[in-house]
Amino acid sequence: MEDVTDPSFRILCKRFGADMMYTEFINADGLIRDAKTSVAKLDIFDYERPIGIQLYGHEIDSMVEATRVATAANPDVIDINFGCPVKKIANRGAGSGIMRDVPKMVEMTRQIVNATNIPVTVKTRLGWDENSKNIVVIAEQLQDVGIKALTIHGRTRSQLYKGEADWTLIGEVKNNPRMIIPIIGNGDIVSPEKAKLAFEQYGVDGIMIGRATYGRPWIFKEIKHFLDTGEKLKPFSIPEKVDLAKYHLKKSIEVKGGKTGIFELRRHLTSYFKGLPHFKEMRLKLVTSTDPEELLNLLDLVALNYADFIPDESISSSPWL
Repeated sequence: MEDVTDPSFRILCKRFGADMMYTEFINADGLIRDAKTSVAKLDIFDYERPIGIQLYGHEIDSMVEATRVATAANPDVIDINFGCPVKKIANRGAGSGIMRDVPKMVEMTRQIVNATNIPVTVKTRLGWDENSKNIVVIAEQLQDVGIKALTIHGRTRSQLYKGEADWTLIGEVKNNPRMIIPIIGNGDIVSPEKAKLAFEQYGVDGIMIGRATYGRPWIFKEIKHFLDTGEKLKPFSIPEKVDLAKYHLKKSIEVKGGKTGIFELRRHLTSYFKGLPHFKEMRLKLVTSTDPEELLNLLDLVALNYADFIPDESISSSPWL
């Protein structure tokens, strides 16, 4: 979730009911070199808690030292990213790349657990490829060296984000009698119905939502309401989405400055208004403008032009705006 889960987005997710959040993942080497962009990602706020700082790297010593630095920021959890499939990361043996060397993966985890007094969790995948779906064994080994929870994405590294996530092995890990730590499922949770299925069919202790939050931080409230009542929330109007986008823009600029804040908001803006008819020209303007006032004016036009349009999705109103 690089350039996504910064504080400007996390505040929205929290207000819409996210129970646990994580920082953007942080490069261990950058953190111990005191690189500005890496250190900035350590900024967490009390209203975000519980929150985890997520680290990635390919060298054990660097990950251990980065863990000590991250511990000083006092998060609720240190999370190890063994799941990122991006080529430049995985090919160096970081992220999901470490799944090709399970003994190193386990030893790195053991040393990180021993380097901090904060609970350590792990996020990983089913395996490196179709021929090495070894997550059931890996899960036991990671638990044995002291992690407190495990999140599993239902794809191999080779799949990247293609095809459908396979939750079968996630369920097998959860139902393994040797496993006593919480198992959190991840992958393709894009609707309340899929969230309900994950809990009922696979028995996971929790679900993690990633890409489905882009431009849709309300998904947490949507899912919770459905799980509690069996009913969907009423659609969010376009003017309400515009109010949310404006708030997000303001916070993004506060956190990362005008240029970067606007640039990193673009992926959300295209998703906030996904599905609107005859929107191509406006979408192009929203993702190319670099001026905050122009963006606000464009958003006002969206609210005006689509005031009566009802999106085909379920979402409540936003009384906190």
